[in-house]
Amino acid sequence: MIKKFLDEFKEFALKGNVMDLAIGVIIGGAFSGLVTSLLDNIISPIIGCFSVGGFKGLSFTLWKARLNYGAFLNDIVNFVVMAFVVFLLMKAINKLIELGKKKEEEKEEEEAAADVALLTEIRDLLLAGANEETLAKIEAAKAAAEEKAE
Repeated sequence: MIKKFLDEFKEFALKGNVMDLAIGVIIGGAFSGLVTSLLDNIISPIIGCFSVGGFKGLSFTLWKARLNYGAFLNDIVNFVVMAFVVFLLMKAINKLIELGKKKEEEKEEEEAAADVALLTEIRDLLLAGANEETLAKIEAAKAAAEEKAE
């Protein structure tokens, strides 16, 4: 019973989708570190030129509570940067998928054009009269079309 459970878990864990998800989470974590570094080391110091301490230094006191709204603004900028980069990444992936589909459609159109030409030729030969010579020409045309397709 435990062996069956472990086998099922192994099958689930090693499926392509689960492995893809795990890789995505790892890469996402690394990417998050990159964006945080970009904000902390480049964007926040530039903003710091206009305010003391950048975003993280922005806060105010309400009664006895200190509200660090600068950290919240920093997280908003972090989110916007990450969302923008993910948008650009998805746009690039969609463009690659679209290019792949166009190539497949062009190939299908070429194959369809070759099939139409072959069928037209067969029709013309049949209209000319179906004798042994005509049938031989049809077979030759089929063989040529098959070679072209390969």
